[in-house]
Amino acid sequence: MKIAVLQKGFNYSQDGPGNRLVLHLQGCNLHCPWCSNPESMAAATAFEETEELLAFALRSRPMMFDGGGVTFTGGEPTVQFDALKEMLTALKQNGVSTCIETNGTNARLPELFDLIDFLIMDFKHWNSDKLKSFTGVGSETVLANLRAAADRREQLLVRIPLINGFNASADDAKGFVSCLRPFWHDGMKLEVLRYHEYGKDKWEKLGKPYQMQNAFVTDEQFDSFCSVLSSGSIELTRT
Repeated sequence: MKIAVLQKGFNYSQDGPGNRLVLHLQGCNLHCPWCSNPESMAAATAFEETEELLAFALRSRPMMFDGGGVTFTGGEPTVQFDALKEMLTALKQNGVSTCIETNGTNARLPELFDLIDFLIMDFKHWNSDKLKSFTGVGSETVLANLRAAADRREQLLVRIPLINGFNASADDAKGFVSCLRPFWHDGMKLEVLRYHEYGKDKWEKLGKPYQMQNAFVTDEQFDSFCSVLSSGSIELTRT
């Protein structure tokens, strides 16, 4: 089977525990205007064999220290679902720790739960219409996958990218709590990521206008948002 990898390299603790080989897969089903890797959105045109990528990962095991392993991110890794599943299965069979970072929109995601040691899932907005207006896809499947992951897994890291004008209001914080609290358990953690412009230059190099304006979150907004989440008995990490 073939798989399209945009880039690969090691990163420590930011994409799962320990030192990990991070594989950015090509292609995404969303068009988030704040994306920091807009070059990964386009459909793949260049591929490599999954066997070759697996061999590379296995040769890299000496670098996977402190509980490290392999992380699949994107783009959106589940866009290449069958190749991703094949890779995860082979890595698990070889005793390599696996992690994926996903937007949670693929209805087949629960098929991968038993193959993933560390799952990171975005929850960009609790309001499906609002999410669809910004990214092109609503949140119904995301919520279904969050509930399924909470039910079937002990570990789950949920990430909210906090963006002024999109999801950073007090009402938004309450909306997130109302969605998450019914199935929250002790093995789950929530990470709030403040908006940044790291992808702005990439958009411009692609010849596309960077659409985000006044999207930075103030310290007061951030603290207020996090306070509402914490009051909902949700374990919170601020980034």
